[in-house]
Amino acid sequence: MAKAIGLSVALFALWLTLSGFFKPFLLMLGVLSCLLTLYLAFRMKLLDDEAVPIQLRPALLLYWGWLGGEIFKSAVAVSRVILAREMPLHQQLIAVPAAQKTDMGHVIFANSITLTPGTVTIETRPGLFLVHALTESAADAEGFAEMGRRVAEIEAW
Repeated sequence: MAKAIGLSVALFALWLTLSGFFKPFLLMLGVLSCLLTLYLAFRMKLLDDEAVPIQLRPALLLYWGWLGGEIFKSAVAVSRVILAREMPLHQQLIAVPAAQKTDMGHVIFANSITLTPGTVTIETRPGLFLVHALTESAADAEGFAEMGRRVAEIEAW
């Protein structure tokens, strides 16, 4: 029941944010569309931990803030490389240990690596990711360890 309530609140908040309409008739249509979506998700048996990960809610918001800062710092670093007269590229493949316990944790970690400019998760194996890094600073093992630690903290909630 908590997953259904969480999903319906999230759907309506998304609908309200994207539409921007506050007239009663349109609000009612928004509520009805969210309820229809909730009904269809229930009928398709999609209300599980993967589809509605409400267990990640509190710590995930803090992580997104931290990840946004890391994305910005990496974007600046990659921009400097691109704008340099001679591009100081040092491409490399590195193995990054993934200590997350759940599939959701692995997905969050792999996507976070890929979202950070200058790095791409190429391959995932149980307990290990193969990552392509554009520069030596992007291949910083301590940075990946910090990211992995933060994702593991999200899982603990």
